[in-house]
Amino acid sequence: MPPGNGKIVIMGSGELTATMVEVHKSLLAGGTGRPKATFLDTPAGFQLNVDQISQKAVEYFRVHIQHPLTIASFKSGEQTSDFEAEQAFHILRKSDYVLIGPGSPTYALRQWIGSPVPEILAQRIKSGGCLVAASAAALTVGCFTLPVYEIYKVGQDVHWVDGMDILGQFGFNVVIVPHWNNAEGGTHDTRFCFMGAPRFRKLQALLPDDISVFGLDEHTACILDLVSNQAEIRGIGRAILRRFDSELIFETGTQFSLDILRGENVASGWKPVPADTGSSANISRPKENSFWDSINSLEARFRSALEDHNPNQSTNALLELDHTIWQAHQDLENEEFITQARDTLRELMVLLGNRLADAPGDKSTYLAPLVETLLVLRQQFRDKKQWQDADIIRASLQKADIVVEDTPNGARWQVKS
Repeated sequence: MPPGNGKIVIMGSGELTATMVEVHKSLLAGGTGRPKATFLDTPAGFQLNVDQISQKAVEYFRVHIQHPLTIASFKSGEQTSDFEAEQAFHILRKSDYVLIGPGSPTYALRQWIGSPVPEILAQRIKSGGCLVAASAAALTVGCFTLPVYEIYKVGQDVHWVDGMDILGQFGFNVVIVPHWNNAEGGTHDTRFCFMGAPRFRKLQALLPDDISVFGLDEHTACILDLVSNQAEIRGIGRAILRRFDSELIFETGTQFSLDILRGENVASGWKPVPADTGSSANISRPKENSFWDSINSLEARFRSALEDHNPNQSTNALLELDHTIWQAHQDLENEEFITQARDTLRELMVLLGNRLADAPGDKSTYLAPLVETLLVLRQQFRDKKQWQDADIIRASLQKADIVVEDTPNGARWQVKS
């Protein structure tokens, strides 16, 4: 068995959300003394908000994990000075817990390959440290890496690029695919890290026969403990191991031998890969549904109140929606879901504004066409000396709180206040 005294943790997503708080806490509590935790910013190094992402990680650890987090900043192999790069490498070498997360896997690989980073990370694991690779970073630790952006956004042909293969140093001949159950496409299939089933079948066919695919649902972590030779699934989803046309599914809470991931045939429960449904609509997302149930319910309440011309209920629905979004932010709900919910709130506010713009400014404006027509008819009755008919119109208007006053210049009217 390859040497190693530490842990490798792979997260499908959600590394800075509520679903992973207890995972981070338990991993840090498992060490001796006070482990030194570090965030490596390379995958997002090309983004203008890279420093904000790093600060968000620091704040997340301070508030929710109650543990300090240091930033090892190695944004670019070309633009980072030798001194700054050595500072980052020094921080990594002294770290017991390294977290790497969002960004571009292929960008990160271009910066890391040829640098000391891959060897530093491997040595930290061998020395008893913990590497947490989430989302984009998770894609880089296997023998091959899925170039998500290049295929999904740019339209390049399906292909793999060489990964860091940190896992290979510990006997795991696998590729990692986070966001396995992604459903952001809505009407189109974005499972398997945005690839969808047809493209992912082609991708899997390109892999050598001795390489397995290890997929993780969003907000799900797999902890590989090299000392106990055991893996554990944490979070709200599942992990899936695929070889050829068969797969093993590991539910949250499951523990299993690392020998399974090393390719040894020591597991039962292998099943054929299910036929493609062509849709991600039936993917289960249990925790997230509660948030969207609230959003959808409040949206329905608002629309119903608007149709019923009930200003109190429509206003209350908007206020509750705003509070629900605020609370979700406090609870570290998925940022993309919060953004979508805010879009819903803005859409409902625009709808309310349009209704107000179409509505008359006051009762007089609203009633004017009807009242003016009735007063013309009343004047016709008066001209013909049909006083009784004229009085009936005036009395009917008075019952509706419309006061009519006859003047030398004609009838004037107003709504009784």
